[in-house]
Amino acid sequence: MDRPIIACVLAGGIGSRLYPASRATRPKQFLALGGERSLLSRTMDRTAFADERYVLTRDSFADDIHDHAPEAGVLVEPDGKDTGPALVYAAWRLRERFETEPVLVCLPSDHHVDDEAAFATRLERAAEIAVETDGLVTLGVEPTRPSTGYGYVVPSGSNFDGDSGADYAAVERFTEKPDREDAARLLESGAYWNAGVFAWTPGALLEAARDSPLAPLVAALEAGDPARGFDAVDPVSMDYAIMEHATDVFVTPLSVEWDDLGTWDAVGRTLETDIDADADDPGAAANDAVAGDILSIDAANNVVAAPDSHVSLLEVEDLIVAAYDDRILVAPRDSSQRVRDAVARLRERDLF
Repeated sequence: MDRPIIACVLAGGIGSRLYPASRATRPKQFLALGGERSLLSRTMDRTAFADERYVLTRDSFADDIHDHAPEAGVLVEPDGKDTGPALVYAAWRLRERFETEPVLVCLPSDHHVDDEAAFATRLERAAEIAVETDGLVTLGVEPTRPSTGYGYVVPSGSNFDGDSGADYAAVERFTEKPDREDAARLLESGAYWNAGVFAWTPGALLEAARDSPLAPLVAALEAGDPARGFDAVDPVSMDYAIMEHATDVFVTPLSVEWDDLGTWDAVGRTLETDIDADADDPGAAANDAVAGDILSIDAANNVVAAPDSHVSLLEVEDLIVAAYDDRILVAPRDSSQRVRDAVARLRERDLF
């Protein structure tokens, strides 16, 4: 392309649903979670194709970013108000750094991807589509199950493989996390998981933001007062603020094994079973061991994360058992999304 591709990795959240591994001083993007390197480090590997790379984070995390992404510049958002304000701020900041307006590829720091090369290729293609259309582009992941934990994006038309050979389509609609019955219908209709991975030029995003709840932020940024702009808007996701209402929004498909590592259930899904379990305890292989040693007797499908502990499981199934520092979480595996409810109570008591 005739303009630089800039990768912008979002790493400002804490990841409260991965409590107690994630805490206010230990956000999930700095955790390895089943690998040898942090989630942020692994995400940076997927953006090596970009001409320049930046990490967008909060002030309290900024000093630690270079330990995980030494090759990246750091952008510090004035306040943590979800992905909508964060990405508008990043577009404004990055636009002013280049003589030629760049195209941005924006992605979270906490995803699992099994085919790094295919993912990077699709990101590059998304950048090209953003320039070709002067629109907003989102990656749609080909779903493998009727998940209730993800939003969905429905493309216009039946598929991307028509006579024209087009590999993107206009978005017909976005659908937030559905119940299981609706998720099954979305799967049958050809919908894709909404991965929260985007491509656009700063100009296209800022123009769309001017006709959105983030208009006060854009006005303040143009006046050189980002702090006032953040004060003027409420926390809101990019999808709610802009993508669901903007014109010229496109989706391009991503056909790789993918997961959002936002919950203990998702972390467990991405792990191979513990094939190195003790020979005297073959039952341990039926559980997903994130960290720690397991003794398992007639127990299966449990996610265990206890790096400094030995955990004995007896006749239990579908549990989360997570122990870090002096904190222990035990919950049903299908209640992974509700861990944030426990964190909210802990925050009320100044215990998070």
